[in-house]
Amino acid sequence: MTTTTQAPPGTTATAASRRRQWGAERQPEPLAIVHSRPSTAKITLGRLGIVVTLLAWALYVVTTIIREFIDNPHLDFRFAVEAVFYLLVVTSLTFSALMYLIARQGALYRYRDHTRVPRAELDRHFPNGYDRRVTVLVPSYVEELQVIRKTLWSAALQEFGDLRVVLLIDDPPSPSDPQRLADLTATRGIPAEIERELAPVAARFEEFADRQAERLARRAATVGDVRLLAAEYTAAAEWLEARADAWPIEDHTDVFFAEQVLIGLASELRLNLLALNAAVEQGQAPGATRMEELARRLVWTFRARLDAFERKTFASLSHEANKAMNLNSYIGLMGHRWKKVPTADGVVLLEAAPDEPSDLDIPDSDYLLTLDADSMLLRDYCLRLVEFLEQQGNERVAVTQTPYSAYRGAPTRIERIAGATTDIQHTLHQGMTYYGATFWVGANAVIRKRALDDICQVEVVGGFPIRTYIQDRTVIEDTESSIDIGTHGWSLVNYPERLSYSATPPDFGSLIVQRRRWANGGLLILPKFLVQLGERRRRSERILWREAALRVNYMASIAWASVGLIFLLAYPYDGRLLSPWVFLAAVPYFLLMGSDLRYNGYRFSDIFRIYGFNLVLLPINLAGVLKSIQQALTGEKIPFARTPKVAGRTAAPGLYVLFPFLIVGFSAFTFWRDFTAQNWGNAAFAALNAVLAAWAIIAYIGLGNALTDMVLGVVNWLWVDNKPAPAERVIDPSAPVNWEAILYHGDRRLARDAHHDRDRRRRAAGRRS
Repeated sequence: MTTTTQAPPGTTATAASRRRQWGAERQPEPLAIVHSRPSTAKITLGRLGIVVTLLAWALYVVTTIIREFIDNPHLDFRFAVEAVFYLLVVTSLTFSALMYLIARQGALYRYRDHTRVPRAELDRHFPNGYDRRVTVLVPSYVEELQVIRKTLWSAALQEFGDLRVVLLIDDPPSPSDPQRLADLTATRGIPAEIERELAPVAARFEEFADRQAERLARRAATVGDVRLLAAEYTAAAEWLEARADAWPIEDHTDVFFAEQVLIGLASELRLNLLALNAAVEQGQAPGATRMEELARRLVWTFRARLDAFERKTFASLSHEANKAMNLNSYIGLMGHRWKKVPTADGVVLLEAAPDEPSDLDIPDSDYLLTLDADSMLLRDYCLRLVEFLEQQGNERVAVTQTPYSAYRGAPTRIERIAGATTDIQHTLHQGMTYYGATFWVGANAVIRKRALDDICQVEVVGGFPIRTYIQDRTVIEDTESSIDIGTHGWSLVNYPERLSYSATPPDFGSLIVQRRRWANGGLLILPKFLVQLGERRRRSERILWREAALRVNYMASIAWASVGLIFLLAYPYDGRLLSPWVFLAAVPYFLLMGSDLRYNGYRFSDIFRIYGFNLVLLPINLAGVLKSIQQALTGEKIPFARTPKVAGRTAAPGLYVLFPFLIVGFSAFTFWRDFTAQNWGNAAFAALNAVLAAWAIIAYIGLGNALTDMVLGVVNWLWVDNKPAPAERVIDPSAPVNWEAILYHGDRRLARDAHHDRDRRRRAAGRRS
């Protein structure tokens, strides 16, 4: 089952297994599914940290800023301006630190109060005859075959009665490169391959469940029935264990898949097997209903229907290059029957009348489960999250998810530290739910289809309806859709367990693509949130100030933190503005982050590594913020840049590599200048920045890789390919008349590129709106 993949442009070829670096993660085991219960002392220290941060900031304002304005007889205009701007920078950074402390405190409360639903109660919630459907949508674009297989297997093995898994392939449908064509052909075949492997196992358990139901309809369960059921559980566990043994191990995600997805599920089945064997030894048997539930678990676990869909093979669907429209195109087809009609532009989908035959039937679904192609789900994800949505009182919950965690055992230092920030974000997202400030994090979620229908927008482009459920105005489509869902009276909730994992970029080049995308769009969505607040006030909803503050911080903190840090690094502020109170206001943030890192299996000292990591990410975050401003001014959509997922190293743009060196150089110069001026506070801050940024360059970028990327950046800037000017479209009178195009468009000039024209018109309509 090993595969051959071709690295896309911008990557360098390496061995399939990435060489493990010194300082990388050695422990491949993930944390427990259920968070450990925090102690009373930990919760109390969290509260104390919030109080200390607020008091220290207030004392700084009173004892330094206000005092300088009142008691300084030599106050001049320059110092006044410096003081105001310095106060703004300190206040914005302190506010972000305070939001971190408040969010983590909410997570601690949720971890303390969470009680896992017992397995028997889950089984009881889904009785025989339960007929609601879950459709898993896996958007994919030029992914490695083994990455897709792991994701689809983790989805197909979710326990649910009516489960459909659809791979939404967004690759160019007719690539000219033979290797790309071979990979695309193989990708198209993966769903059918998995379904073929599951079919005989599912058929066996369905047949057994039917025979057992017939027996128990006539009499009570006996020890013999329990023994037969135990044999089926043995067969299921052995099948999973055999698959895990045969799975090729190339990296730490393969280890995770084999041990946590396959062996983890087998272990749970063996736990039931242990109970069944104990019942046999004691000469007892569960009741008929429980026997039925146990047999049904095997059927629901191994029964799944898998399919693939390619929107780019149909001219009537949007071809815009982003994940949101890939999902929207398929969701818009659900619940309808379609016929394929050839046209001059290609095949279009038209809805079939009730009495007409159809070529494509896409059933509707009560719930959608969106899953990125580089993510994996653990057992019970689907069952537990759907049960949560169906609990009394959750009727208006539109989206529930478990914010994804990072795969452990990362082979590179940068993947390890990026994974640490991912796991910290998991904690913060869990805490934001405590205050009603949940955001959809797009790697995985269970979504109530009815809620998406509520926020759907329809526009007719080129005669075809284009339905938009998930907004694609920005590249952080999940964040904007969270605001739309709240505006329509729905809510979002993070399920307080670790049930999903997603890949973390393994090198600086791929990390740039991901983090630049994350930094872009928050400022554009912020006005929409203000509109939402107005709508909710009109509905007389109670809005907590903590929810509003957490949401604003989530969307805009990258902007003010990046700008503020630039000012702190570059501008020589007057030493009179420094105060121990500023340092004390930051101390709880760093101490409690260190505590959170240890809670998530990392080291307390990683707070310094993360600080250096954020320094080298500063130009990337700033670039994302500037892109948001550019989009706001021009109205043009920013292209969706997908994070590269290849075995080789992704080259980084030279400017992003150069900027961290400039930070080190300027910080060293600032240290020398302030040291000679005996401005000890500024000198210490500059020295810290220089040392940690230099360490981050060596550890996370690498001096050799940095030199290579900067040279490539210069070469690419100097080397410009000769591109012929686009030829003016003229009609050759000697060419054969394309009668089909003329009859279809009614205009010979529109015979080509009509689909791209439709997408351009849709983008223009979006700018006008």
